[in-house]
Amino acid sequence: MVQSSRMPVYFICHGAGPWPWVAEMQAWHAQMADALRGIPRQLGRRPRAVLLISAHWEEPVFTVQSAQQPGMLYDYGGFPAHTYQVQYRSPGSPALAQRVERLLEQGGIAVRQDGQRGYDHGMFAPMHIIYPEAQVPVVQLSLRSNLNAAEHLAMGRALAALRDEEVLIIGSGASYHNMRTFGIAGHAPSKRFDDWLAQTMLQTTPAERSQRLADWESAPGARMAHPREEHLLPLMVVVGAAQQDVAQRVYFEERFMESATMSSYCLGAAMDKGIAADIL
Repeated sequence: MVQSSRMPVYFICHGAGPWPWVAEMQAWHAQMADALRGIPRQLGRRPRAVLLISAHWEEPVFTVQSAQQPGMLYDYGGFPAHTYQVQYRSPGSPALAQRVERLLEQGGIAVRQDGQRGYDHGMFAPMHIIYPEAQVPVVQLSLRSNLNAAEHLAMGRALAALRDEEVLIIGSGASYHNMRTFGIAGHAPSKRFDDWLAQTMLQTTPAERSQRLADWESAPGARMAHPREEHLLPLMVVVGAAQQDVAQRVYFEERFMESATMSSYCLGAAMDKGIAADIL
């Protein structure tokens, strides 16, 4: 593909808990894993660092992880004992944390640093597939616990300059996240919401896209797909950081875990039909 000097951004579905380390779960996540493995090829070069916004970290004020070597946070329950010994030892980047703090402050957005926060599974499960050798520094950035979509779009806009500094911005969540309706009950509502999301991401102008995402609760099946929106908000951040860029759907699955329709998106990459799952 033709390489752009500016890094693209990704919204990815990170899957269920520590799935890369649970053999019984790997078949359910096979298509998702293939999409994640494709990211380094799509980029065409290794980023200087990754800034990852995980659905599994909320704070009253946007908070950036600043440890030189973050620990591990096993934020799941009921999985095999060995999954609580998993290590993903990518380094952190205090310098990137400071840069994030400065950009957000310049944008009038309150922010603080946290030198104690470890990596949660919204980071280490997908990053284990993307960069299994953990050679790229990763810094996590929290959601704000008020879960306001417009504020997360604005935070993304404030961070856009990082894309010109070889920083890969990844929003890690899910296009559908209702644990009570995985199964037959979840298929129709997840499909309705995913169809709306595809139309929003692929068939609208940048201004329309941002407005529709800010008003996401009016979408068909919205609150069935996201009873609580923390898994959708990482999408707002990456769209804010790439608000003028064309989107591609890079992962699409109608029967994830035998029920839900799920999708992931990239914005700002050179168009390549061999990479995109579809461009509607």
